[in-house]
Amino acid sequence: MSETVLYEAADGVATLTLNRPDRLNAIGPELIDDLRANLERAWTDAEVRAIRLRGAGRAFCAGYDIQWGSEVMDAESDRPWDPIGDYQFMSRYVDTYMELWRSPKPVIAQVHGYCVGGGTDFALCSDLIVCAEDARIGYPPARVWGSPTTSMWIYRLGLERAKRLLLTGDALDGRRAVEWGLASEVAPPDQLDVTALALARRVAQLPANQLHMMKLLVNQAYEQMGLRVTQLIGTLLDGSARHTPEGVEFTRRALADGVSRAVADRDAPFGDYGQEPKPER
Repeated sequence: MSETVLYEAADGVATLTLNRPDRLNAIGPELIDDLRANLERAWTDAEVRAIRLRGAGRAFCAGYDIQWGSEVMDAESDRPWDPIGDYQFMSRYVDTYMELWRSPKPVIAQVHGYCVGGGTDFALCSDLIVCAEDARIGYPPARVWGSPTTSMWIYRLGLERAKRLLLTGDALDGRRAVEWGLASEVAPPDQLDVTALALARRVAQLPANQLHMMKLLVNQAYEQMGLRVTQLIGTLLDGSARHTPEGVEFTRRALADGVSRAVADRDAPFGDYGQEPKPER
């Protein structure tokens, strides 16, 4: 197994660490495969009753690796775009995020730094979120090149606040995330690890069967609200967003001028309101 996701376990808690710090833990095929494998490892460990998910380095996860994604799109540019092929390709990622949602053992996301684009799916599909005061949580690809595939913004924030973020691409800091009900707790950056681990250990005091029952009780209410259908639409729209004229131009700029320049140009018209994040997708 590669080390794009690290695993350790103690005191009833398995800690999974996204480990591509040089790329701000950007998402690619290897990281997704490693996350799924380590989740299964935690599920089969009878001593583990809760899972903590965090990121190495200065970010939780800066979204999909745009360089990789742009190269995939460029390699397919000589043939017609197949929306169902795109849907099947992206469903592999959505299914992995939803493994956090379906996990029989509760998942606590420990969010610091950037948690943007596809990286928000890791946090929003977890059961609880604990974030640093200076975390930046948002979906800037709503501006160009993306639609939230898991659609969890709607279910976790409701109509007004989900639209407020998705119609602007703006981000929340840690304090606002707690105020809006997106996260359970906020902590100073230097206390985040202790705070999130303490919550995970508190959760882990319950019997494993009781924890699974409580998750099933809450999750099924949201699933009956149409979560599966909304995710189907979100995933199809994500492919469409990447293949609009603006999306294709964004891909061209990322390959020609570099990801940082393409992202900076995309976000420039929005100024520095709320200090929107600039990395990755």
